[in-house]
Amino acid sequence: MASLDVLEIGDIVRKIPHRYPFLLVDRVRDIVLGESATGIKNVTINEPFFPGHFPQRPVMPGVLIVESMAQTCGILVVHSLGEEAEGRLVYFMSIDSARFRKPVVPGDVLHLEVAKNRARGNVWRFECMAKVEGAVVAQATITAMLMDKELD
Repeated sequence: MASLDVLEIGDIVRKIPHRYPFLLVDRVRDIVLGESATGIKNVTINEPFFPGHFPQRPVMPGVLIVESMAQTCGILVVHSLGEEAEGRLVYFMSIDSARFRKPVVPGDVLHLEVAKNRARGNVWRFECMAKVEGAVVAQATITAMLMDKELD
């Protein structure tokens, strides 16, 4: 499959419906259609979750790291399928083998590496790894389903 350059934020918001404060991917690069991609999340002190998690030592919640990996998976699925996927949503179905290795803090840049494990029909399974400066901070296996277009 072809490798593409980069999806910027404008491209991303056309691929998935997530918006602030829940859009957790700023850029996608290293795209191999139908196979793999790397999402980028710039973690800043302005994130809406930091005042409560935790006021004295801000740490990105693990569940949001997993969500950022899942969003990267969804972007890859929709982008890979092109017009066929236009207007369809990718729903998170399951997470397996989640591991959190190091805290993610303001100033970190998360590199969200996702690689398709398999795809059967509308169901895709991914091996995902989040890294900061090359060190693994989290990993998980994520399964998602591309839903049919919903009627208005």
